[in-house]
Amino acid sequence: MVSVCGVVVATTALVCALSVFNGFTNIVASMFSNFDPVLKITPRYGKVLDPTAAAIQKVKKLPEVSIFCEVLQDNALVRYRDRQTVATVKGVDNNFRYLARIDSVIIDGRFMLSDSIANYATLGAGLAVQLGLRANFMDPVEIYVPKRDEKINLANPATAFNVEYTFAKAVYATNQQIYDEDFMIISLDVARSLFRYDKEASAIELGLHKSANIAKTEAKIKSIVGDKYWVKNRYEQQDASYKMMQGEKWVTFLILCFILGLSLFNVIGSLSMLMIEKKEDVRTLRNMGASNRLIRKIFLYEGWMISGFGAIIGIILGLILCLLQQQYGLLKLGKTSGAFIIDAYPVYVEAADIITIFVTVVAIGFLAAWYPVHFLGKKWFK
Repeated sequence: MVSVCGVVVATTALVCALSVFNGFTNIVASMFSNFDPVLKITPRYGKVLDPTAAAIQKVKKLPEVSIFCEVLQDNALVRYRDRQTVATVKGVDNNFRYLARIDSVIIDGRFMLSDSIANYATLGAGLAVQLGLRANFMDPVEIYVPKRDEKINLANPATAFNVEYTFAKAVYATNQQIYDEDFMIISLDVARSLFRYDKEASAIELGLHKSANIAKTEAKIKSIVGDKYWVKNRYEQQDASYKMMQGEKWVTFLILCFILGLSLFNVIGSLSMLMIEKKEDVRTLRNMGASNRLIRKIFLYEGWMISGFGAIIGIILGLILCLLQQQYGLLKLGKTSGAFIIDAYPVYVEAADIITIFVTVVAIGFLAAWYPVHFLGKKWFK
C-alpha cells in the first residue's frame, strides 16, 4: 500500500500539471484568436502576393471559406503631436471586423475604417499610451513610410517619405504585448496608398464555416496554392509561443516522471522483501511442480499490479481534482481578485495526456518490478 500510494501521488501530480499547462495554452490561444485568423496565407518569397492570382481566387471560392480578408502590413513611423514611435501598421478591408472579432476587445471608441469624412485608425492600448491619445481625439495621427522605389534626396529628406493622416477612432486591448504595444489598424486602401502598392497584399486571412474541418481545409488549400505560399493555422502563426509552452509542459512531465521513478523504488524494496518472506511458499510451489518461470511471473505480476492500480487510482484522483478546480477554482493565482486575466489556475484535460501518463507509469512500473524478479530471483529461486 505504501508503494501504491507513492505511485498515486506521482500520477495525480502528472495529471494535474499537464492539465494546467493545457489550460494556459487554451487561454493564450483564445487571446491570440482575437487577431489571428483561423488560416493565413502568406508569400513564401518576397513581402507581398497578388490576391487576384488564380490560386488565391480558387481558395476564395472554396465552400469551407466563409470570410476572405486581404491584409497589407508593414512597419511605419507613427506620430501624434509631439510624440512618435515605430509601429506595425496593418491595413485591412471591411471583412476584418467579422474575422478577428475586433469589437470584443475594443475598450475605447468604436471600430471603423473610414467614412465620407475621414480615414480612421484603431490602436493597441500600449501604442495609444505611448502616443498620448484616446479615441476621437481631434488631431490626426501622422503615418510616415519611406518611399520604397525612390532614392533619398539629401537636400530635402522629407520628400523621401509617404505620409497619410488618420484619426484615432478606437483603442483595443488583447492582453498580448505583441499586439497591444505595436499594432495600428487602418483601411486597406490607405495602407496601399501609404506603402505604394496597387492591389498587392502581404497576407490573405481566412475564416471558415463552423462545420469545416480546419486540418482538412488547410491541407486542401496547401494543395491548391502549392509551394509559392505558406498556409498556417493559429498555432503555426504563433509558432514560437506555442513551442515554448509545449517545451515547458514536457520538461515538467519529464521532471515528474523522474519523481515517479524515485517513488517506484518502493516497488523494488517491496518485491525484494516479499520474495524473502515467501521463500517457503516458493519452495512449496516448486515441490508442487511450478517452474522458476511461473514463480517469477507471479512476483512480476505483483509488482506490475502495484504500478497499475497506482496509475488508475492516481488518474481518477487527478481527474476529480481537475474537475473541482474547473468548477470552483480552488487554487487561485493570487490573493487579489482581478490582478490577472483569470483568478484561478485554468485546467483542461486532454485524453492523449491521460493515455500517455498511464502508459508511462505502467512502463516504468514494469521496469521497477522486472529488476528484482530477474536479478534477485536468480539467487533466491534456486
